[in-house]
Amino acid sequence: MKPVKVGICGLGTVGGGTFNVLKRNAGEIARRAGREIEVAQIAMRSPNPKCDIANTPVAQDVFELVNNPEIDVVVELIGGYTLARDLVLKAIENGKHVVTANKALIAVHGDEIFAKAREKGVIVAFEAAVAGGIPVIKAIREGLAGNRINWVAGIINGTGNFILSEMREKGRAFEDVLKEAQALGYAEADPTFDVEGIDAAHKLTILASIAFGIPLQFDKAYTEGITKLTSADVNYAEALGYRIKHLGVARRTQEGVELRVHPTLIPAERLIANVNGVMNAVMVHGDAVGPTLFCGAGAGMEPTASAAVADLVDIVRAMTSDPENRVPHLAFQPDSLSAHPILSISQCESAYYLRIQAKDHPGVLAQVATILSERGINIESIMQKEAEEQDGLVPLILLTHRVIEQKINEAIQAMEALEGVAGSIVRIRVEQLN
Repeated sequence: MKPVKVGICGLGTVGGGTFNVLKRNAGEIARRAGREIEVAQIAMRSPNPKCDIANTPVAQDVFELVNNPEIDVVVELIGGYTLARDLVLKAIENGKHVVTANKALIAVHGDEIFAKAREKGVIVAFEAAVAGGIPVIKAIREGLAGNRINWVAGIINGTGNFILSEMREKGRAFEDVLKEAQALGYAEADPTFDVEGIDAAHKLTILASIAFGIPLQFDKAYTEGITKLTSADVNYAEALGYRIKHLGVARRTQEGVELRVHPTLIPAERLIANVNGVMNAVMVHGDAVGPTLFCGAGAGMEPTASAAVADLVDIVRAMTSDPENRVPHLAFQPDSLSAHPILSISQCESAYYLRIQAKDHPGVLAQVATILSERGINIESIMQKEAEEQDGLVPLILLTHRVIEQKINEAIQAMEALEGVAGSIVRIRVEQLN
């Protein structure tokens, strides 16, 4: 049987890793796929010194590769929205299967891309778009297909996890750790996508779609970054038995689907709370299996390449099958996607960590407790620290029980209006994940 010919668009970190893994493990991959997989062409702007491409045809223009009639599968690894969308749609129009690691592309344009792929009878595979080398998409889409998924929660951005790990373990300030992350190549020169939760929201959008059978709706995801977190809050959380993680949470409720990324307190004894550095972890709770945890390298040259090559193997195995009988792109049959709405953040339910800077006056705590009680918000625990020397303010740290966010917003507004409360109240959501 003749080899399946692959074209790789982009020979950067992930593209280079994919090329090297395909070359190094060619024999093993062919045994798994049932046919040889040959890199027939590469489209790139500049060479990758880690790749020996001496005998591989190279194009400067990605559309030369996409229009090459010999190519069976296009591997899109250039990133971004516009050019990537155009080349993927052109590849599909040309009847080629596609593998991509582009989470932004799938989260924003996935519904359009998958509809076109169904029309043309081709596969678009995107395991590498979420959590690097962790095969979590395949696990949810296929391994947990017998379950009703209740919730998904994940540390799905390595940069943010590295920063929070360093802040907790070494007491460093956010700005200091961010500079190191940039120097190490974990964060871009413009780190907005990582530290503001946008990258994680792209990935969470994809996970929610395959978990709950809903269309991709990135524009409805709530995102909150980690730029305002202080070492004080990290330390207070630790004293209360929690760790702060930049968590993506997708939860199915009767009213709708929660889709949110934000700093979150997690009990320190949870396994996911102890995933540190640039590692990723995703918890998935199914009604039959209960809680499951997938952990591993969430980025990097060969971990992400591992997922891209696995997608290639799946495509080769499925190339001769009837398109109607292939695994659906988003796990559920296209005409069976649910219209269950995405909830606004004010409708979501969580417990809360509140840090209040109180003036050293009697009665402030009683006033705070009254405001919470009037809104049906129960206090789980209170920690009061010594007055700070600089301004004489007393830090009050409260943990509440679960409540709809709109109620906690109203309570915070009322507490900030008290004469005995100085400045803004710090609010961080709490998830038990049990």
